[in-house]
Amino acid sequence: MTAIPRREHDPLRICLVANCRFPIVEPFTGGLESMTWHLARELVRRGHEVSLFAAPGSDPSLGVIELEVDSVPAQSGRQDIDVPAAVEVAEHHAYLSLMLDLASAGDGFDVMHNNSLHYLPVAMARTLPMPMVTTLHTPPFPWLESAIRLDRGASSFAAVSQHTADTWAAVTDTTYVPNGIDVDRWTAGPGSSTAVWSGRLVAEKAPHHAVLAARRAGVPLVLAGPILDMGYYRELVEPLLGAEATYAGHLDQADLADLVGASSVALVTPVWDEPYGLVAAEALACGTPVAAYARGGLPEVIAPGTGRLALPGDVDDLARAITEAISLDRATCRAHAVASLSLGAMVDRYEDLYARMQDRRLAA
Repeated sequence: MTAIPRREHDPLRICLVANCRFPIVEPFTGGLESMTWHLARELVRRGHEVSLFAAPGSDPSLGVIELEVDSVPAQSGRQDIDVPAAVEVAEHHAYLSLMLDLASAGDGFDVMHNNSLHYLPVAMARTLPMPMVTTLHTPPFPWLESAIRLDRGASSFAAVSQHTADTWAAVTDTTYVPNGIDVDRWTAGPGSSTAVWSGRLVAEKAPHHAVLAARRAGVPLVLAGPILDMGYYRELVEPLLGAEATYAGHLDQADLADLVGASSVALVTPVWDEPYGLVAAEALACGTPVAAYARGGLPEVIAPGTGRLALPGDVDDLARAITEAISLDRATCRAHAVASLSLGAMVDRYEDLYARMQDRRLAA
């Protein structure tokens, strides 16, 4: 069979709107910030003109246009969700101001890519002079569902996994565009006898399950990532740390890739339906097999021979998965990530989506 060549795309002027809760800069707070940073860089590398609207403190090399919103202040609650009402109001006004500006003077862009999670860009899509695509990174929630109904077909939607697409199916049609990772930055590592867990240290990611399961499997564990819920960390994670389970801190991408690549297995332990599972893809790119709860989009990321899935919430079954995953072939893990989970594959799909949006605009 003759392969169908990939469509070549003309350079576009792209308005990329980020989530403004956290800056788009290393070390990344989470997968959304990482995905946005990599998407912007790869689009520029391919010759597109990208204007990234993002939180203050974002990577200046991206040519960021800062949204007028205050940083999340230090506090005792969850830094990613328990923000003061004043911050929520500031975010609302930041996106309202942006959308009003784009409605009146947005003809300098060919397409808008909304990566914000906020409802206002979607609700105001009909006011824009250019087509808009919104990436859905979460399960449905009321504010965004309501905004999509106001949208009335004015924009397009992409889902980061088939699982996420299915959860939104009753609300809107979506194009499946799985997240991708830069396989040139997440390189193959040698492995070792130590397991790794990476991500935001919050209750729904359940790193304490990883500690318990690794202990039952007899495998030392290193945790890495930002602590966004100090109360949870101090109550359920910190008491479990010691010689066989340590916390390495919030690492930049290069150091985290070194840690993951030097690990025997990566643990992924969500106790909610993970929309995608970027940390699993990152581990596989490093050649590190994955032991994970079978929740959300994770079964889509972990192909046969690259990991083992455990019953959700079952620490004993996760210990079994750890023991089995350690013996899997690292080259197979790396090959799967390069072939199916790469940044290049993700951006290919977004370029095709942008082109279809342009075609519809010209035909209208």
